[in-house]
Amino acid sequence: MALRLGDIAPDFTAETTEGTFRFHEWLGDGWGILFSHPADYTPVCTTELGATAKLRSEFARRNVKVAAVSVDPLADHHGWIKDINETQGTTVNFPIIADPSRTVATLYDMIHPNADDKATVRSVFVIGPDKKIKLTLTYPASTGRNFLELLRVIDSLQLTSKYRVATPADWKDGEDCIITPAVKDPEAETLFPKGIRRVKPYLRYTPQPNR
Repeated sequence: MALRLGDIAPDFTAETTEGTFRFHEWLGDGWGILFSHPADYTPVCTTELGATAKLRSEFARRNVKVAAVSVDPLADHHGWIKDINETQGTTVNFPIIADPSRTVATLYDMIHPNADDKATVRSVFVIGPDKKIKLTLTYPASTGRNFLELLRVIDSLQLTSKYRVATPADWKDGEDCIITPAVKDPEAETLFPKGIRRVKPYLRYTPQPNR
């Protein structure tokens, strides 16, 4: 059964390039990203893992841990990391999960038979401190992911988990937010002392409350 937003991210124990870990224990009380790649030694995946490594400080600033997974064995991962470091000008600094038995791929429904019945599609799961799935994305094997967009989404998820706001289209950290409809005007005046800009009764903006 496919996982849905709000579901508990399945726990598992796996071998990784940084040793054996139990997923929930490894996540701790922070945020996490679990993303799959179709296979080792493939060009698009090489660029993706390089991009992720370069963003380590940005993920750390948001208290986000990142782990990648594929159905290839651990020895292949270690060999491939050397290529990633060489070609992408970085150092892979996060665990890559070996999943030759497809245990993780099955738990997270990462294999889509209509696309490829052997390899995982490019799945992304953002997981909150409560171990619940906050976001899912699925890309075809031919399309590399935008990791800056993942950072933007995490900024929104972390903001909206603490304040009664939503983020509008193309929002970036530091820009005005939308007050959720459940917050009525008298309460909004108290909750958002920085001010309210009313466009319509249901469309009210306020400066980002944690800035």
